[in-house]
Amino acid sequence: MRFALAVMLVFSAAVSGQEASPGANWPSYNNSLDGQRYSQLKQITLANAAQLGEVCRVQIDGPTSFHGGLVVQDGVIYTGTARETVALDATNCALKWKFVYQPEEARCGGSSRGVALLNGRIFRGTCDGRLVALDAATGKLLWKSVIASQKHGESTSGAPLAWGGVVYMGIAGSDVGIRGRVMAYDAGTGRELWRFYTIPMGKETGAETWKRPETAKTGGGGFWGAMTLDVTTGELFVPVGNPWPDIDHAYRPGDNLFTNSILVLDARTGALKWWHQVAPGDWMDLDLAAAPALFRSGTRDFVAIGGKDGYLTVVDRDTHRVAYRTPVTTVEHIHKAPKPEGTRLCPGYAGGVEWNGPALDPANQNLIVGAVDVCFIVKLAASATYKPGEADWGGSVAPDGPATGWITAVNRDTGEVRWKFHAEKPVVAGVTPTAGGVTFAGDLAGNFLVFNSKTGEVVHKARAGGAMAGGVVTYEAGGRQYVAFAAGNISRNAFGDLGLPSVVIMALNPGAAPQRLDVTGSAAAASGPAGTPNLANGRRLYGQICMSCHGADGNMIADRKLQNLGQRRDLAATITYIKDPKAPMPKLFPDLINEQSVIDVANFLHEELK
Repeated sequence: MRFALAVMLVFSAAVSGQEASPGANWPSYNNSLDGQRYSQLKQITLANAAQLGEVCRVQIDGPTSFHGGLVVQDGVIYTGTARETVALDATNCALKWKFVYQPEEARCGGSSRGVALLNGRIFRGTCDGRLVALDAATGKLLWKSVIASQKHGESTSGAPLAWGGVVYMGIAGSDVGIRGRVMAYDAGTGRELWRFYTIPMGKETGAETWKRPETAKTGGGGFWGAMTLDVTTGELFVPVGNPWPDIDHAYRPGDNLFTNSILVLDARTGALKWWHQVAPGDWMDLDLAAAPALFRSGTRDFVAIGGKDGYLTVVDRDTHRVAYRTPVTTVEHIHKAPKPEGTRLCPGYAGGVEWNGPALDPANQNLIVGAVDVCFIVKLAASATYKPGEADWGGSVAPDGPATGWITAVNRDTGEVRWKFHAEKPVVAGVTPTAGGVTFAGDLAGNFLVFNSKTGEVVHKARAGGAMAGGVVTYEAGGRQYVAFAAGNISRNAFGDLGLPSVVIMALNPGAAPQRLDVTGSAAAASGPAGTPNLANGRRLYGQICMSCHGADGNMIADRKLQNLGQRRDLAATITYIKDPKAPMPKLFPDLINEQSVIDVANFLHEELK
């Protein structure tokens, strides 16, 4: 009888799609909801990691940013860019379905950090401030909710988190003066359940930290990364972005809660439980975007925070005290205020830990985190002026010197650095340690890297075919362990290689030549006969390529404003500049955009961006 029952249970698990082994799927942004990013798979080891080879790659969109995490369930990969969402066969890159979002607003662009999966549904933000639910089997749109106001500069670039019939999402837009908030939605209907404002006003906790109360309404505090959840306590951990205006702290005196903080909310009600602020009264853009990692050491519970301040900060969840702060990139003297003639910052404004945070390697009791090593010159200008949806930082910023990266392993209990790897370009992609004793990672130079998790030795290195700026995951299908990652990226963090958004799948000893697929379809860069301006295509390309740096209004970069460009430069000169730009603008022509694309974007800048 017991044998028959066991057979029935095995059969039931097989037909229901239950995991074949621990770690077979990668079901959420950081694998587990606690943000640890650790995989129990161990088929790929130190002994055979050098045998990893490319099985296939598939281009999923035209030239644009690709920061998305990858989610894997029952042999299917789900991911996307700002407009595209795809479901791919996790063994051969074959397209199962593609959802192309048709924006309802005139301007649609920026980045997307990824999707969430729950009960056969995919959830994600759109490029014009919507939250949508898709059928995971077909890609059919199930519901759509407007959750952000584009006219006020609000956007939905972060990755949602889904749990217990609820989808959690926040809005981005700190740099244009939003009032940040986090919301919870019914996963079945899209109905809002609760909201929490990250910038307090009136009698709300923390409102007194805005010494000029009227500045809180435009105080920033956006969400643009990913969240973490403790399913045992029902606590939601939310990383909160910088205050506005970015540079002009005199405009908004005070500590400016809850900017640059990890907010801990009751996942069921949205009530505030506690918080930790890493950079009070910030003017250096030291915001938090990466989901923190939760872990236990002995009987104590901790939260590990990676921030743009360049530190790995570990906080005791019971006492709320800092256990340690360990620098994971170059950190120079912290200045009290910016100067009109310029102040050097290391890191800041694109440095430190970006949207992928620390991972836990329990076998070696380490936290492993990637970071950007870059310095900036910040110049204070006249007092900032708020205009809805427009950028005014109260100054200007520019990189000072080359941008490189670090991957650092830190003793989780003491903060001692165990090993460090200096990457040739920034590290913003996910870092994934495994039970096989290897850790997967990548950099913006387009290097896929495999490390000895204990020593930091590089045991395998391969060309990714584009900058790695998104997910790096591992999973099992048909008894075989695979590694998949996002490659190809054009965005504000384009310090290294570029490339077209692609998903790459690797495995041990792939044998046959890798498959090269392209599912972009209508997303190709060019349209119409060369030389004939297509403003619609120019508008789309501006959103896909240019908006992440220049903003919707073209004024995000203070000394390179694009608004009313036609009054300062003729069309021919604009076309010439796009083809051969000056650094830090990346050179996209002719490899990533063609003649038609250049003409379309230039005409959009002159005709519509006014």
